[in-house]
Amino acid sequence: MELHVWLAYVVTAIVFSLAPGSGTVNSISNGLSYGTQKSLAAIAGLQVGLAFHIILVGAGIGALVAKSAMAFSVIKWAGVAYLVWLGIQKWRDNSNLQATQGECDRTSWQLMRSAVLINLTNPKSIVFLVALFPQFIDPTKDQVVQLAILGATTVVIDSIVMLGYTSLASQMGRFIRSERVMGKINRIFGSMFVGCGALLATAKS
Repeated sequence: MELHVWLAYVVTAIVFSLAPGSGTVNSISNGLSYGTQKSLAAIAGLQVGLAFHIILVGAGIGALVAKSAMAFSVIKWAGVAYLVWLGIQKWRDNSNLQATQGECDRTSWQLMRSAVLINLTNPKSIVFLVALFPQFIDPTKDQVVQLAILGATTVVIDSIVMLGYTSLASQMGRFIRSERVMGKINRIFGSMFVGCGALLATAKS
């Protein structure tokens, strides 16, 4: 893969990762509630889901999902239901930041599992990757190697961006100690999760 092609993809991948979505909401919410260190598990979970989509696209299944209305709809509505459920759970969370940080009620494994599901049930990333990868892959060269490079680049960039969101939110969380304020923040993020679900519901293959 030519260097200028890879650099062009890097810019594209950064824009893709920075774009607000359910993964962004999850990272910021976890950063506020659990701090950066514990949220690393959730960031890893997001990348597991993303890597799974990359593998599907590489295997050609992603293109099938993108073209199959039935497959796309099943994944889409499962994602909508999960995001709405997360939003309701977050809306009902009345714990303040001190209690959450001192007595974390969710384990790292639970945070990771939740994050994996968030990305797995988002078919828009599959459609995006199906549309994006061919623009940067030279059909005359080893496509597996090129796919591996693009996939690894996507995961690394998304990890860095999500870590940035999480760290920034964690720093902001140090100034939040009021149960009332934290309750409002939980409701804001709960609404954002529901909003992400609503946006996903409008997605078309």
